[in-house]
Amino acid sequence: MATNCWDYKKCGRENNGVNVHELGVCPAASATEADGFCGGKNGGRGCAFITGTFCGGVIQGASKDKEKDCANCGFYEQLIKEHGIDQNVLHFGKYVRKKSIKTYVISDMEYS
Repeated sequence: MATNCWDYKKCGRENNGVNVHELGVCPAASATEADGFCGGKNGGRGCAFITGTFCGGVIQGASKDKEKDCANCGFYEQLIKEHGIDQNVLHFGKYVRKKSIKTYVISDMEYS
């Protein structure tokens, strides 16, 4: 699996991370709907597009508000180099919606 933001930043806020007891799990680490985006675990490679992440020890706002901070982030720069045009909020939203629709359709068929 590809490097996730919590591995790169070493924040310890991933599931079962060293700082979870004190600071809680980061929303990127628990965003299961984003699992697999650009090869990451949960939202670990879509952190720039997830509201309320805890980057730099500060709760971040909505993805629109995070643009400036994320543009200066070494991890985000790495993702842009690796994935180019795929690393944007529109692609992220489309990925999550498509995955959610598949889950709904599968669940609907199972319970019919």
